Amino acid sequence: MTGRAAWGESSIHQDAQGRWHGYVSMGRGSGGARDRRHVSGVRRADVVRKVRALEESRDAGIIPAIGKSQTLAEWLDHWLNTIAVRRLKPRTLDSYASQVRNHLIPQLGHHRLDRLQPEHLELAYGALEAEGLSAATVLLNHRILSRALKIAVQRGRIGRNVAQLVDPPTVVRAEIVPLTAAEARALLEQARDLPNGARWTVALALGLRQGEALGLQWADVDLETGVLTVRRALQRQKGKGLVLVEPKSAAGRRRLVLPEPLRAALLVHREAQEQARRDAAEYWQEHGFVFCQPDGRPLGAPADWAAWKALLRAAGVRDARLHDARHTAATLLLQQGVAPRVVMELLGHSQISMTMHYTHVVEELAVEAARSMTRALWD
Repeated sequence: MTGRAAWGESSIHQDAQGRWHGYVSMGRGSGGARDRRHVSGVRRADVVRKVRALEESRDAGIIPAIGKSQTLAEWLDHWLNTIAVRRLKPRTLDSYASQVRNHLIPQLGHHRLDRLQPEHLELAYGALEAEGLSAATVLLNHRILSRALKIAVQRGRIGRNVAQLVDPPTVVRAEIVPLTAAEARALLEQARDLPNGARWTVALALGLRQGEALGLQWADVDLETGVLTVRRALQRQKGKGLVLVEPKSAAGRRRLVLPEPLRAALLVHREAQEQARRDAAEYWQEHGFVFCQPDGRPLGAPADWAAWKALLRAAGVRDARLHDARHTAATLLLQQGVAPRVVMELLGHSQISMTMHYTHVVEELAVEAARSMTRALWD
């Protein structure tokens, strides 16, 4: 690799001052111009090493960026606005952007992307925890950073993803405390004559997520056959208001057979809604939602949450999160002996491990299985 090089070949030579120079053809740039890189060093061996490194990158299809090295802040901004914006759902993108802006850039943004070290991340995570961030939020930041660095590796910006060399923060999963069957029955009884009272029957009997329940439209409910199809979820997005979005995963799109009492409750609810439409007259806004405001407009999550809390108080039931209604549905199904795989499909879980978080119920079923085997073989 000395002397004048032919097109596409690398070359190395020594200048009059004794310094060594290497030139490597990397192909054509984005504008079609020839991309030829220059490296230099005091020793020939150093330049040979640099030239070979460039050749290996070129042959692997990884072309290092030209010019000033990026900071992590610059890369995160590019990743969010150019790459992630095409892959993430709007609500997720907004969440990621908030974490990047408020936590990752202030703590790590000044570091050069190619010089980021595991120790930098560990110090940053410790600082975030000292600021009072929960372990779950710090873990979210770790995952966002790891995702951004993974793309940087794939595109040849850096040689390794340092986030993979750091132990992520540990999050202790809160114990699930579902409502008892008696508490659930008390809520259903209290909700019987309320506007949108069937909303809570849907929550406790089917375990729909809040957005799924609020996004239900009458076109999704066949009261003749008693089948409900979960197709979308209602979500508030920045600058757009309430919009219908696709489920997070294919498992979220599912068909559910309605228990007969729930089918009857929805029939009564539909009749009440038709009367409300007549009462509202020209003020009614038709959107086709199963659960809606008195004028037909969709229900937002805050109003729905407030209605749940009011129902708990009116029924004399202990305080519980709205999501605990979903936990209650799963627990009751498992307690009735429904197979975890079936419960997984009914709830729209993408992995069986999510269903197996109800370990206290699974343990009860395991004890009963042992007793059944005892009766079969020894009694």
